Amino acid sequence: MDMLRFEHINLSCKNIDVSKQFYHKLFPDWNVRVEGVYEGRKWLHFGNNQFYLALNHTPNAEKVHTNYENIGINHVGIVIKDGDAMQQHLKQEGIDYYIMQSPETKHRIYVNDPDGNEIELVEYQPDYALR
Repeated sequence: MDMLRFEHINLSCKNIDVSKQFYHKLFPDWNVRVEGVYEGRKWLHFGNNQFYLALNHTPNAEKVHTNYENIGINHVGIVIKDGDAMQQHLKQEGIDYYIMQSPETKHRIYVNDPDGNEIELVEYQPDYALR
């Protein structure tokens, strides 16, 4: 079977409103696609017409995975159009970030959401064939 695309990532959040606010600062063009309550807990799908984050309100849960130290997802990579503009946007929004370099990328920008999930924002070099 051929895969069409990644559609969503499901995240548990200590505070769904704080997480939604963070991701809206990061991606101002994203919006709530659908939301509801399941077994007394709020959930929502937040994204655009291609991709979304499924956010689940889990205020009493604790994060048990430490990025790069345990088996599990270390970060999620999202391709962006303009790394320079993204860095300026992050500064304006007061979002901390750090940068790494690699030959195929023009920008590799890393941020952490309110629950400690790492997001890589990547802009590839224009001549990189797999961008």
